[in-house]
Parts: sequence; C-alpha cells; structure tokens
Amino acid sequence: MAYLRQITLLGLLIISTSQWVVAGSAGDSIMVDDPYVRAVPPGQPNSASFMSLHNKSGQGYTLIGASTSVAEVAELHTHTMDGGMMRMRKVEKINLPAGERVSLQPGGLHIMLIGLKQKLVPDERVQLTLKFEDGSHLKVEAPVRKLQMRMKQSGQQSHMH
Repeated sequence: MAYLRQITLLGLLIISTSQWVVAGSAGDSIMVDDPYVRAVPPGQPNSASFMSLHNKSGQGYTLIGASTSVAEVAELHTHTMDGGMMRMRKVEKINLPAGERVSLQPGGLHIMLIGLKQKLVPDERVQLTLKFEDGSHLKVEAPVRKLQMRMKQSGQQSHMH
C-alpha cells in the first residue's frame, strides 16, 4: 500500500511539474512596443496596424491572426517585390523567434484591417487581439495616427508611409 501511495505521489508530482513548465504562453511572453493604426482618408475601406513584437522568452512562438471590432476582417500581410512592383499579400503566420524582435511596419509585415466599420479618428484608440498558434491571445490598444505623406527625393511623386 505504501508503495502504491509513493507511485501516486510521484505521478502527481510529475504531472504538476510538467504543467508548470508549459504554463508560459505566447500571450504572456510577447511584449508589444509602439502599436498604432493608420488613419485613412474618408471613404477608404481599409487600413493597417503596425507594431514591434518582442519575444522575451527562450521559446519561439507564431502569430497566426488578429481581430478587432473596427473592421470586418483583420489579416496578416506582407509586401514583396514582384517584377519591379511592390505587392501586398496575405501570410498565414508570422514567426516570432526566441529572444528576438519582429517589426510590423509600412512596406513590410503588418496587420491589414479590411472593411472598416467606423472612421478611424487620430488619437482615438483601437482594440486589437493578437492570436497565437499555442491558443493564447494578447490584447493590444493602439492609437490611431494620421497618415503621413512624404515626397520622393527626386520630387516626381508622393509616396505614402
């Protein structure tokens, strides 16, 4: 009987220890810096969100999606060069390597907000929920920032950032 009790206690110890080891999640390990949503001109149906994601853990994680109440759909996107043209395309995931920082920025990876349900007013805040492959979520509050226009150095045409 004492032997059975020792085995049972050992089993419980192993189970509780293993749960403690895997208790960390992407939602707990990812730090978000400088999140923002781009303000767009009236009538523009889409916008984008940008931020820096810092994986503070020793384990890699994967961002697989996002959601927000201000748009019908939020998708992960990137920009690629195709035949000399910059093209935007949807990506299924964004890898967040252990101990590294990944930037979601104009001209690169970003969260596309498709089918805006409301006007995005500068200085107001938008709630986003980041979804990770491990099933965890991270809520982010991002201010709306005014669209910046910059002229190319050659002065030929404007470029939106």
